[in-house]
Amino acid sequence: MAYPDSENATVLIIAAIILSFVAASSLNVYPLNPSMATLRPMVMIMVLIFWLLFQPRYVGIFTAFTIGIIADLLMDTHLGQQAFSAVVVALVIKITSIYVRQLNTLSAWLIASLGLLVFQISLWVLQMFIQNVFIAQSALSLLMSIISWPLVLLALRKFVR
Repeated sequence: MAYPDSENATVLIIAAIILSFVAASSLNVYPLNPSMATLRPMVMIMVLIFWLLFQPRYVGIFTAFTIGIIADLLMDTHLGQQAFSAVVVALVIKITSIYVRQLNTLSAWLIASLGLLVFQISLWVLQMFIQNVFIAQSALSLLMSIISWPLVLLALRKFVR
């Protein structure tokens, strides 16, 4: 039998996960001038990677697919591109986390950087095959995402048991 407080803690964690994705989606579509838009970090994917690392019981492949579809709709990309890339990232994170014994800040940053890199490369490959375009400015967004990962870690770390 579970403790009464554990059910309340589960509800709070799920609420924190949902609210963090809502906040990330609003940051993802917040209007910026064109020169600053290329520097916008991939906040939705960063939050997804955080929850995949620290709450794998509640966030998995299906959540990654759902977040990817939502990101496709918000960012007006071809439907399924970001969803596919998010699922690939979720698989990479799941496989990588099997081999990591202790998840400290540095290892979380390295795994998140790997996930962000996999996400961007898979998006580039999909865009090359489907649309025959290559958007090199996305590398700046990737770099900003890797640099700003500790901010996501700092903001969401208090929700991890």
